[in-house]
Amino acid sequence: MSSAKILKIDARHLDIGIIKKAAQAIKDGQLVVYPTETCYALGADASNPDSVSKVFSVKERLPDSPIPIIVDTMTTAEKFAFLNKQARKVAAKFWPGPLTIAVRKKEGIPDVLNPDRVAMRIPSHPVAFSLAKQASVPVTATSANRSGDPSPYSLEAVMNSIGSTADCMLDAGTLPLTPPSTIVDFVMKPSPQITREGAIPADMVLKTLGVNQSRWSKHKMYLSPK
Repeated sequence: MSSAKILKIDARHLDIGIIKKAAQAIKDGQLVVYPTETCYALGADASNPDSVSKVFSVKERLPDSPIPIIVDTMTTAEKFAFLNKQARKVAAKFWPGPLTIAVRKKEGIPDVLNPDRVAMRIPSHPVAFSLAKQASVPVTATSANRSGDPSPYSLEAVMNSIGSTADCMLDAGTLPLTPPSTIVDFVMKPSPQITREGAIPADMVLKTLGVNQSRWSKHKMYLSPK
């Protein structure tokens, strides 16, 4: 790929023209680096198998490491996934925000992204949210780095990790050092499982779900890598 096109963007005063350019790049099968409420992410059309494969290639990510996505509304989320009552409950509480829920996927999400489920959230960062809205497709939301590298909070960190492999980069400056999203899996048994505790504390999620914390502690809490 050629050198990435860097577009400056102010999260407080969004230039919708810039967002539309990035959204069009995603719809055209290209890769876009964009800011989120956690770190910079690598965006592609999550419904396009070829685009998803590019993300895996750039990140040097193993095929058995699924990639999460962002969407703009609950309606869009339910277009691509089966949300049960509990999943809707935590989504209503924490979306938009850094809570990712993993649920059974519907048609439209390719197996290369994840063979049996999809992990998704509605982002609270204005750039990420607007990008998902303008793209009108589910957008990959994995960190914009090689697998194993630290989460990138600036474009400099992104470039140091993956170079100019993206087609477009939205530069919102240096982001706050924020933990990754918390992940709740509604497919694993017993369900649900917190597979990563991140920006939202596990006890807040458990309280929302009405899960007795002392009973929950008897189960293994899975902690996945970033």
